[in-house]
Amino acid sequence: MAEKPRPLEAGSPAPNFTATTADGRVVSLEDYAGKKLALYFYPKDQTPGCTAQACNLRYNEALLADHHVAVVGVSPDSLESHAAFSDAHDLTFPLIADTDHDVISAYGVWGEKQNYGKTYMGLQRTTFLIDEDGVIQHVFKRPKTKAHAEEIVSKL
Repeated sequence: MAEKPRPLEAGSPAPNFTATTADGRVVSLEDYAGKKLALYFYPKDQTPGCTAQACNLRYNEALLADHHVAVVGVSPDSLESHAAFSDAHDLTFPLIADTDHDVISAYGVWGEKQNYGKTYMGLQRTTFLIDEDGVIQHVFKRPKTKAHAEEIVSKL
């Protein structure tokens, strides 16, 4: 039996990462030093829940900016898939293509999942709210896809 996802907990230092985004930029956790970061992991581009979550974050960009929170999305999809997803929904924040699961594994969000009685390996939708010093302040293990920005702000 495969291991279930075990996300890092609040109070843990956020693992550093360096990865390429859909628009070809290279970003790392260090780029957000001195800022709050909502690092959100989502299973798949263009699916209903992932689209609702991404659009909620985009619609509430001003709310998050008012609270000095930057957003970065991570999924195992390709750069091409992320580019199409970002373009289709006018996303304004970077999406990391973590096809090798380096960032996903570092944050502990990959493992065995169950859906409709089927067991499979996959990414557990999770968001890490990281403070200005690189410490995880809150972990959303089951974020509300249609009200995620509001959830994030409620924990500040």
